[in-house]
Amino acid sequence: MSPTSRFLSGAVLVALLTFSIPVHTFYLPGAAPHDYREGEKVDLFVNALTPMLSGADDAKLRSLINYDYYNPKFHFCEPQGGPHKQPESLGSILFGDRIFDSPYHIQMLEDNATCKELCVSSVPPDDAKFINERILEDYALNWLVDGLPAAEMKIDVKSGDMFFDMGFNLGNDEGPHAQQPALNNHYDIVLRYHSPSPEKNRIVGVLVWPSSRGDSQEGTLDCDSRVPPLILSETEDNRVRYTYRVLWNESSTPWATRWDNYLHIFDPRIHWFSLINSLVIVVFLCAMVSMIVYRSISRDISRYNAIDLSEDVQEDWGWKLVHGEVFRTPDNPLILSALVGNGAQLCSMVGITLVFALLGFLSPSNRGSLATVMMVCWTFFGGVGGYISSRVYASLGGTNRRKNAFVTATALPTLIFAVVFLLNVFLITAQSSGAVPFGTMLLIVLLWFGISAPLSAIGAYFGSKRGAISHPVRVNPIPRQIPRPPKYLRPWATALLGGILPFGAAFVELYFVLSSLFASRAYYAFGFLALTASVVGLTTATVTILFTYFTLCAEEYRWHWRAFLTGGGSAFWLLAYGLFYWISRLSLDSFSSVVLYLGYLFLLVILDFLVTGTIGFLATYWAIRKLYNSIKID
Repeated sequence: MSPTSRFLSGAVLVALLTFSIPVHTFYLPGAAPHDYREGEKVDLFVNALTPMLSGADDAKLRSLINYDYYNPKFHFCEPQGGPHKQPESLGSILFGDRIFDSPYHIQMLEDNATCKELCVSSVPPDDAKFINERILEDYALNWLVDGLPAAEMKIDVKSGDMFFDMGFNLGNDEGPHAQQPALNNHYDIVLRYHSPSPEKNRIVGVLVWPSSRGDSQEGTLDCDSRVPPLILSETEDNRVRYTYRVLWNESSTPWATRWDNYLHIFDPRIHWFSLINSLVIVVFLCAMVSMIVYRSISRDISRYNAIDLSEDVQEDWGWKLVHGEVFRTPDNPLILSALVGNGAQLCSMVGITLVFALLGFLSPSNRGSLATVMMVCWTFFGGVGGYISSRVYASLGGTNRRKNAFVTATALPTLIFAVVFLLNVFLITAQSSGAVPFGTMLLIVLLWFGISAPLSAIGAYFGSKRGAISHPVRVNPIPRQIPRPPKYLRPWATALLGGILPFGAAFVELYFVLSSLFASRAYYAFGFLALTASVVGLTTATVTILFTYFTLCAEEYRWHWRAFLTGGGSAFWLLAYGLFYWISRLSLDSFSSVVLYLGYLFLLVILDFLVTGTIGFLATYWAIRKLYNSIKID
């Protein structure tokens, strides 16, 4: 996945159907299979080299830098006339795809098991050292045939299921090769095909078995004999002969379900256990909060409404005591409303993206479709952000509506673009293929400031025209003094305590998401993700309302910022978990990789803070209006 937009996949939310454990993909109209005739050319495309996790349980990711396949230091064989770049979507580019054609000559059902020479390459010592370092960092080659990624067949040791692990090793650094890695220079390409009719052949699987052959790099081709591995010397020039052979394997797998072997869910019981555990927590929490708040508030409302308003001997207490302060304008209402507006825009983007994913529109065969949909949704939901921000700003007593509309439309995109641009500089310095081209960066700027910003301004106009939300009580002209709250109700304490349950609900699923973002693991369990996200949203809203009620009972009426911080408290735990993930699952040796990881983590934390903070604030605003609308005020 692309270094420049790993953060885009981090924020996703809405609940819909799907309770099936297996992942089954299907194809929408327009995604027709390619029917190959015998002897027809089958194109093999090459993609960027990416770091991957090895099969060991204690394996750690050692880099976050992607490299072009035709990087001159690798000295891979090139097609005649040089490689030609293939057209890619915006999302595909952002996800780090750099797809080129290749010199591999493959024809449908021909030359079965025939050993072929691709080319003989000369590798100087400096480049040999570069290649050896990439092998030690567990870099993988990524090929594409008929839209399917080349993979290695593996067995899930826990479930015993066979699955295809995307990508295959550049070399071997295990066992005796831990200090002297061996370069894989021979590839057995197994193409699995399904024939629905005698004249139609469809590719349903691509497997590659790489091997290292260090025999004489010249002379007669022999792909079967046992030879020592190819060790690249870092002190003298090396001759490397690349060879391959194609093996055709007929399969009963139909074309419509050919992705099932790739989209393997590791130990689905963990997902179900996490989800059921989260559901039990949220049901218990909602029941407890509802019971406490209902009994307390009902008793308070009955007591308040039973008072004869002509008698002034009864004194208000608890949350009713601050009824004249609770809707007072908070500090920095413009910043708060801009944050809420951007959070609402993100929530809309994530919700629609998940709906598209659950309905099958984001098929893995459409590379980059996830990022493309997210970018388009973010752009066109600018009106939602502007509308929500404008109405919240007016409700908080703000008057500078033009400034509010401008800040809402530009602040978050500017921050994200600045961070991404800085990370892109590190990627360019490291000669990574994940660096976003200037043209793509310019397109993103045009999307944000050419479409999203005007839509945000239009939304702000309609929000201002609609006006402020009506409040059930008036604000006193003179603010009352605020007693010192208990320590557990201070802002930092409520943020940390309030974030534990939402983070706990997403803890297990978060591990798989981070592995997908940083370790190039395929993740398409959108059903689990949607249900988990809905639980997180409900838990965030409930916990924030509960802490706000306790705060009001303590006569602390400055709830606006506290509600946003409490709702966004899970972001602090996300940051802590991200650092733990760095220590436990990553072993980043280069400074560039460390900066990239921390930069992506910062963006994920910011986006999570905005989404959950907005949910907490809006839920609390709704609850407080309902609360004070239910009592008679003198």
